[in-house]
Amino acid sequence: MNKKDYSDVCKKHLQDNDEKDTSIHDEEEPIEPDEQDQLEMQEEEEEEKEEWEEEEEEEEEEKGLNHDDSVKDHKPEIAEGGKERAGEKKEDREQEQKSEEPILTAPETVKVVHEQVPEPTEQEGGVAEHGQEQNQEAQIERREEKEEDRQVKEDEEKEREEEEEEKLSIVHEQEVEEVKKVDVIDRKVIEKDVIERSIKERKEEKIEEKIEEKAEESDPIENIDLKKEVERAEKTIRKHIRETPADHSPFFSREGDCNVYLKLENLQLTGSFKLRGTMNKLLSLSKKEKKTILITASSGNHGAAFAYGVKKLGLRGIIYLPGHTSQAKVDALKYYDVVLKFFGTDCVKTEEHAIKEAVKNSFKYIPPYNDLKIIGGHGTIGIELKRQVERIDAVLVPVGGGGLISGVAGYLKSLDEKIEIIGCQPKNSAVMYESIKAGKILEMESLPTLSDGSAGGIEQGAITFNICKKYVDNFILVSEEEIKEAMKLILEKHFMLIEGAGALSVASFLKAKERFKGKNVVLIISGSKLTLDTLRDVISSGAQENA
Repeated sequence: MNKKDYSDVCKKHLQDNDEKDTSIHDEEEPIEPDEQDQLEMQEEEEEEKEEWEEEEEEEEEEKGLNHDDSVKDHKPEIAEGGKERAGEKKEDREQEQKSEEPILTAPETVKVVHEQVPEPTEQEGGVAEHGQEQNQEAQIERREEKEEDRQVKEDEEKEREEEEEEKLSIVHEQEVEEVKKVDVIDRKVIEKDVIERSIKERKEEKIEEKIEEKAEESDPIENIDLKKEVERAEKTIRKHIRETPADHSPFFSREGDCNVYLKLENLQLTGSFKLRGTMNKLLSLSKKEKKTILITASSGNHGAAFAYGVKKLGLRGIIYLPGHTSQAKVDALKYYDVVLKFFGTDCVKTEEHAIKEAVKNSFKYIPPYNDLKIIGGHGTIGIELKRQVERIDAVLVPVGGGGLISGVAGYLKSLDEKIEIIGCQPKNSAVMYESIKAGKILEMESLPTLSDGSAGGIEQGAITFNICKKYVDNFILVSEEEIKEAMKLILEKHFMLIEGAGALSVASFLKAKERFKGKNVVLIISGSKLTLDTLRDVISSGAQENA
């Protein structure tokens, strides 16, 4: 037998053994691996087969050179699960070594080969089966781990979905409950709730106002920037008011040996300076405040400004007047769509009553002077004067409650502290002068006076009191005869009718004209409303003196 035939016989024998091993394992019914594990096993078998074929080729080449040494030294590595084949290869090599010693015939050789190839031993079969079992157990463990991970993820996802559903269910139940409650509540209960909230809001607003008033009383000057307040008012009211002239007066300039300028607020819309402050206040109201009824108290000029502003802005208003208000002022108010009511004989008493009525009926009270918006509006006179007069040394201002002089003084003093601010009052009603002298607001009776626009007391806690204390340099008090003379001179020299309060600055200048020599002096003519009876009295007194 040649070498080729011998090799073929050995290969056939090995193939028979492989088929026998496969049939044995098939009978054990192993657990089928998953697709990935099958691929790995196929790759391992293919690698083993390739290694075995390479070894066979190497053996064929080495047999001619040194067959004995090659067989002894060759120790191929056997992969796990293929130990049976390794044992068979070893026996084949031993058989080949024996075949080299005797020269046998072909049948004997085949017989020897069959005799020399042993069946797998029990130990070798056990090793193979153990390896196979380990592979199967590892595969099972991996599948179980993957299955556990997948199950854990599914459980977590399910829990999250259940939590979301529970939350949505709770929200839905709450919404349903709210709808049920609204359906059950009676309409009257809802209306009652609205009313209670409205009352609560009004109370809160009043509390805030009181807090602001107390703050102003405790530190009225430090907390107020009058310059900014006046500048804001200028932007607010400019298109609603008239810039009144500041005319140079040759007559009064010669009388005082100085330059006298008459700031003619008697030519203002509604006939007095009051429109400035009142319009600023009305325009500064909130939308809610503009919808309610507005109420005020006035001796006439503030009432006229209030009535004009209410009608122009489409608001609703009530005016309380003192019983002594001149008929001319009352008649002027009748042309506007406001309700007129009378109470008391003093401005302060009338104001107090109007405030009580406002609180009682939830109206909005518009004060005639004790308000920053009112003061800021009046202060716009100072802005005009700075444009109209090159240099101002002194300004004489009529004083009643102090709103006009507070605004003018606060603005001009912020620009130049050297400007002298002088308050002018009738002796029959010098409440501000006496209060500042006493260091507190006094309650005192006012006697009848031609200056009815400035007559009356000062509201307790009025911010104008402290402003006047700080900014007003001096006061000049004039008699009724001096007021008459001033009114007559304006009529004779400037051909204008002015009211008693408007003549206070002129009367005060004439009384102390020597102190203004060589200075630029401004006299504020605050208003123009004059009754025929008062006019006759002024003219008749002048005629008697001339006679």
